[in-house]
Amino acid sequence: MSPNPVAETVASLMPRAKEELAALVAFKSVADFDQFPRSESEGAADWIATALRAEGFQDVALLDTPDGTQSVYGYLPGPEGAKTVLLYAHYDVQPPLDEAGWLTPPFELTERDGRWYGRGAADCKGGVLMHLLALRALKANGGVPVHVKVIAEGSEEQGTGGLERYAEAHPDLLAADTIVIGDAGNFRVGLPTVTSTLRGMTLLRVKVDTLEGNLHSGQFGGAAPDALAALIRVLDSLRAEDGSTTVDGLAADSEWEGLAYDEEQFRRDARVLDGVELIGSGSVADRIWARPAVTVLGIDCPPVVGATPSVQAGARALVSLRVPPGVDAAEATKLLRAHLEARTPWGARVAVEQIGQGQAFRADTTSPAYQAMADAMAVAYPGEEMQYAGQGGSIPLCNTLAALYPDAEILLIGLSEPEAQIHAVNESVSPEELERLSVAEAHFLLNYAAG
Repeated sequence: MSPNPVAETVASLMPRAKEELAALVAFKSVADFDQFPRSESEGAADWIATALRAEGFQDVALLDTPDGTQSVYGYLPGPEGAKTVLLYAHYDVQPPLDEAGWLTPPFELTERDGRWYGRGAADCKGGVLMHLLALRALKANGGVPVHVKVIAEGSEEQGTGGLERYAEAHPDLLAADTIVIGDAGNFRVGLPTVTSTLRGMTLLRVKVDTLEGNLHSGQFGGAAPDALAALIRVLDSLRAEDGSTTVDGLAADSEWEGLAYDEEQFRRDARVLDGVELIGSGSVADRIWARPAVTVLGIDCPPVVGATPSVQAGARALVSLRVPPGVDAAEATKLLRAHLEARTPWGARVAVEQIGQGQAFRADTTSPAYQAMADAMAVAYPGEEMQYAGQGGSIPLCNTLAALYPDAEILLIGLSEPEAQIHAVNESVSPEELERLSVAEAHFLLNYAAG
């Protein structure tokens, strides 16, 4: 990184940032209070509120959102007449999954092979530190040139929409000229990337019933309708022979225009086993950014250990459908529901329950803020040009903010590059990426204010 005062300040702050990230990672802030105590999430929220107050933020508040969690808000006034920028991150994290699969404790930030490991290190507690580092660097080099609002969400991973509903009820609170969502990531380490699209999603629970109770598979099997077999057939109908998603009435042939995703690189990023084929058709980018994708997240049925020779009377599954920009999530939900109902065989009784839903998002990459970010990325990543990528995941808040503030420019950056393994065991963050992106965000605020 070429020397400049902002970059030098960020570099000097990295040891402190590591200590702070360790403190934040130590909170088991999973917003499922059946799994982890509410006090863990409240502790993380208090930590962020204290950090904002220490940086001179005003109106710092713990917002009690309708889903029973807290989001942290603060306002840092800038020069008179300056633009307002909203910086977003979330402090809640995914559960650690199999703790035995972690090489080091999930809630203990640990350095290994040049990366910092811990649940939430990249997604998205590292995003909180990215915002703090950028602001500290600006304060040490002439001041922050814009009004800044920070919002740190407490339930993004749960998808329960608390902050979305709170924002809708308090529309002035998060109003800004530009919004930086710090919850995305570079296409790969060292390649500066803004995420220009997000897929939307719908989540349905489907239950199939065929009998009043389980039956002996020897006495009745072969004629008695098996609910588990019926459910398997329904779920299989959601994919073509090549694995492509096939929901009746839902288009699945869009093409991605932008950064290409090399198939061998994808195999390495996704850790596909040797000899196992990728699924779907079209380019990898088409499949993960521009087309719908169905995933069976779970099935309720007897486990293999302890199973009895029985024809199953009932079975259920949780089905996720990601939908690309241009597809209305509510319409996709209707089509998926209709497909599940129509494809259930043998006259079996089927019940479909909607669990969650979020709209897709497409940014306007021609806006002035994108040029300001491209110039900032060029400073933080010398010799690299900013790339535009999609993201297969969903951040429903983006659409809420876009609807509330139609004139606001929304950019998505962050620390969740492929090596970070977010949502998996052994999640980690690259400290070099944290440093570079903090520099980029600081220069973005300078460029945006000047523009």
